[in-house]
Amino acid sequence: MTVLLYPNPLKDTDLSVTRRAAALLAGYGVRVLLPDGLGPDAVCQEAQCLPLDQALAQADQVITIGGDGTLLRAAAQCLEAGKPLLGINLGRMGFLATCEMDEMPSKLKRLAVGDYHLEPRSLLKVEKNGGEWTSAALNDVVLFGKSRMHPMDYTVYCDGVFVCRYRSDGIIAATPTGSTAYSLSAGGPILDASASVFVLNAICPHSPRQIPLVFSASRRLTVVTEASNRDNVLASADSRVSCELEPGDKVDIFVAETPLQLATFDRAEQFRAIETKLMRR
Repeated sequence: MTVLLYPNPLKDTDLSVTRRAAALLAGYGVRVLLPDGLGPDAVCQEAQCLPLDQALAQADQVITIGGDGTLLRAAAQCLEAGKPLLGINLGRMGFLATCEMDEMPSKLKRLAVGDYHLEPRSLLKVEKNGGEWTSAALNDVVLFGKSRMHPMDYTVYCDGVFVCRYRSDGIIAATPTGSTAYSLSAGGPILDASASVFVLNAICPHSPRQIPLVFSASRRLTVVTEASNRDNVLASADSRVSCELEPGDKVDIFVAETPLQLATFDRAEQFRAIETKLMRR
């Protein structure tokens, strides 16, 4: 097995966790790769540094070292390269990066001997005006007013059929994976990560009757930013990339054909994380 370590130097500031992971994996007989550009301290006897695209091509598995944000940043590259992901958590919560530092010896050993399974996680795709801009999100697609000074009006269609109108600070479309993130904070439900659905949720709606809506993964939503809006709207995918929408523009949101594979060690890893990291807080 060949593993690419993908550290976040802002989290693993001295790269000590990266070096420890490299040493553990090498001790289990795993070939370890690191992306170029991490500096001389990242180069250790147990790892080989390569340009990221070459390292991705050679890796059987990618391990991020940071928090959920680090895993989200790596997700698009891993999806394109067809590589599964495992996250070592150095962040505060770690719903996606589910290997804690004290679990590294046991879980990396299980990874090395193949004692794990791959769990597919669906992504959402978002397109502006039929393809002017497109992106993908493992957690969520969020629309919000550029100035955030006043609410915006949005009209939602499902497969071309009118669903509802929102006057709100924004709208969240979340995958089952992302249902424990921003959508949950806005009052949305927690979805089983293996369910073939996604949720639409308003941010601070101006009507108490507007509740989250759960759609089948086969549906295609169209969200129109009303022409009467006084400001432009930003569409964001996983808080990484964004696109500006003028009044009257629209975005289509739908489930991507190809899921991302996460390496997990429990069949219901999501619910273990919810119980240990959310319910006990």
